[in-house]
Amino acid sequence: MTTTRDIVTAYYAAFNSGDTDAMLALVADDVRHDVNQGEPRHGKPLFADFNAHMTRCYREQLTDMVIFVEGERAAAEFIVNGTYLATDDGLPEATGQTYRLPAGAFLSVNAAGQIDRITTYYNLADWLQQVGA
Repeated sequence: MTTTRDIVTAYYAAFNSGDTDAMLALVADDVRHDVNQGEPRHGKPLFADFNAHMTRCYREQLTDMVIFVEGERAAAEFIVNGTYLATDDGLPEATGQTYRLPAGAFLSVNAAGQIDRITTYYNLADWLQQVGA
């Protein structure tokens, strides 16, 4: 039996490998993706679009990962080590700036063993300052 910890750990390992297909395989078709800024995204297609956009604009590795699990819910705390690759709409111009940003996420796993909610938080003002806004 695969545990919530195993699923969440595999999800973040796929993230760090840049393997968006593996990430998509771990999320439910009706996944709810809540981001720090903006409206929630519902469904795997919108989550896939978000990942494609992020891959184009950012290269990120998560370090100092700590995962907490209670039943089907998990929380993760980590540091985002990134490079701003391409200008994102409404944000400062990308010139290859690097950043190091504390972040956290809440996830839930359904009975089928798929992640059905991902909520991510970070300090946007901190990121903006680091990229020179």
